[in-house]
Amino acid sequence: MPPDLDPVVLHHVVNTLGWRDLRPMQRAAVTPVRAGADALLLAPTAGGKTEAVLFPLLTRMREQQWTGTSVLYLAPLKALLNNLQPRIERYADWLGRRAGTWHGDVSTSRRRAILHERPDILLTTPESVESMLVSARVDHRSFFAGLHAVVVDEVHAFAGDDRGWHLLAVLERLSRVAGRPLQRIGLSATVGNPAQLLSWLQGSGAGQRPAEVVAPETVETPSGPPPGDIELDYVGSLVNAATVIAGLHRGEKRLVFCESRETVEKLGELLREKGVTTFLSHASLSTDERRRAERAFTEARDCVIVSTSTLELGIDVGDLDRVIQIDAPATVASFLQRLGRTGRRTGTTRNCLFLTLSGDALAEAAALLLLWSRGWVEPVNAPPEPRHIVAQQMLALCLQEHRIGDRLWTQAWNGLGPFGESAEPIVRHLVEQGYLERDGGMLFIGPAAEQRFGRRHFMELTAVFTGPPEFTVLTGRDELGRIDPSLLTEEVRGDRRLLLGGRSWRVTYIDWRRRRCFVEPADAGGRARWRGAGWAYLGFEFNRAVREVLLDADPPVRVTRRAAGRLAEVRAEKAHLVHPGGTVIVRDRDGDLRWWTWAGFRANATLTATLGEVVDPIERFDDCSIRLREDLTAQAWRLLTADAAQRLCLPAVDEKALTALKFTAALPNRLATATMAARLADLDRAAAVLGEPSRFVVT
Repeated sequence: MPPDLDPVVLHHVVNTLGWRDLRPMQRAAVTPVRAGADALLLAPTAGGKTEAVLFPLLTRMREQQWTGTSVLYLAPLKALLNNLQPRIERYADWLGRRAGTWHGDVSTSRRRAILHERPDILLTTPESVESMLVSARVDHRSFFAGLHAVVVDEVHAFAGDDRGWHLLAVLERLSRVAGRPLQRIGLSATVGNPAQLLSWLQGSGAGQRPAEVVAPETVETPSGPPPGDIELDYVGSLVNAATVIAGLHRGEKRLVFCESRETVEKLGELLREKGVTTFLSHASLSTDERRRAERAFTEARDCVIVSTSTLELGIDVGDLDRVIQIDAPATVASFLQRLGRTGRRTGTTRNCLFLTLSGDALAEAAALLLLWSRGWVEPVNAPPEPRHIVAQQMLALCLQEHRIGDRLWTQAWNGLGPFGESAEPIVRHLVEQGYLERDGGMLFIGPAAEQRFGRRHFMELTAVFTGPPEFTVLTGRDELGRIDPSLLTEEVRGDRRLLLGGRSWRVTYIDWRRRRCFVEPADAGGRARWRGAGWAYLGFEFNRAVREVLLDADPPVRVTRRAAGRLAEVRAEKAHLVHPGGTVIVRDRDGDLRWWTWAGFRANATLTATLGEVVDPIERFDDCSIRLREDLTAQAWRLLTADAAQRLCLPAVDEKALTALKFTAALPNRLATATMAARLADLDRAAAVLGEPSRFVVT
């Protein structure tokens, strides 16, 4: 055991937990975390990252006699915080310290108790921290005065989208409130760019504070694919998938991942019809429903839980025997998280069975496994130009401070990139549009912000995403979850029936004003639907791996006979669309001329904008190809593309697409459009494609 951990902590690790030693990653984390360095701890799911950060932090807490709330433990999901709370409370109690949880599901009375008697460790979300900073009911300067360290669990889940920018901005404001730089420690599964992810997490302290990536268990093996029992199968339909799941692995606990909530619901219903004990988990089920399912699954033995990515992160559902994947996730990182759910017990192996429903899905699964076998994982990169988050942060800062000097606001984020002097046009727009008012050199909340964001004490300002409107579904007084309102408005014959929680329900009453509907059990016939769910853009490397698979590359995993046969058919069907030496332009059976780039959605969006003269104006592009004008000739193509890499254009942005960015109403339209265009573009990959030879095989 490391001697530089507190003796009381060491005593409990040995005698209470019964550990003979720490894992390599836990041992390696002690010195940098105890020394106060920023750190990124990398380990597979269930790799002991929580203990790796808490044991040395508890040592520092005791050694330096921290008082009040000195550690924030942030996570992307409330369910994950709830799951971690008992374990963290137990560790804190070893030293007579306390842990508490604060998020949207925590009762008002419990929050009052936390404000009255502050826990040493507070488990919360960045959105809840924001609400504390802007709330008139929380003395944030007093509450966070003793803050020294921030732990960000599943940090990769933040870094890749706007929640990451929001997290960084809130951390900078917290350090100003606390009056000191805060130690920042990220916990993550394997990522493709750990050093860059740690630098991102450091925010304004990057390059100024000591930092260390701790990842001794992620060092690649000298040769061969990573360990794991992986099988790739083709079943052709969800009905067949349910038959396979029901017939295999009887007596075992199985976690089945699907890529959409609708698929989860349909598969859950099919499995129950086959007599399989089945539980469901996805974001549109009520918190109580999910907790019941996860608790029952933890305690059961011969059963299945069907889930979206909600169970991909570190929520504990007990020991699993099997992971089954329907089709393929969009990233290798997601697959690694899911694979890491198994093989936790001594003598067991990490395993995953892929059940693919179509030829394209089979090729994508094979491509993902090809990348995995090479040890490749996607880099996690923050989305560029977060101007809408800058607008949100300016409004939140004015709520927090009531008034801020019109020349001092840049100091609030300690020089963090987008929140510095370059944000001046955004602040000017906020003043011009009445979101902020300026008087006597001071900025404060204006009437437009009150009108648009002021409901429920400005709660809408604390979250950077807005979900589509959904109706709450209730049976009696119990909430089941939420559904897309189109299921309640479309014409139906007979009873209106919903599918939720893997069961069918008959709608008995709709409360349009309160967005609620009441249901009672039905035998069958329910339908499930959610807007914008079930599809993700595939990146450049993933699409190029699909091309490799179509060119006969096989992943080093077990492939069933029917999967091998179907993959051979897919390769024969698409042989004319792939070429190892570059891209292909070919006319399909419908007479459409398509450029098969296999470059990913963002690269194809950039190429479409750059070569607009010859791109079809209606049906334009997808992940794999770009539709061209029918009269294009090989000579015209060569002339047009000769210098295209030197004149790349950002993709055009539909006005409707701007609704995907919350707070764009607080931005000038040109800046909102520029933000979205930058996020749709992939200039480097587009240039790389244009540098490849194009095979023009039009007949």
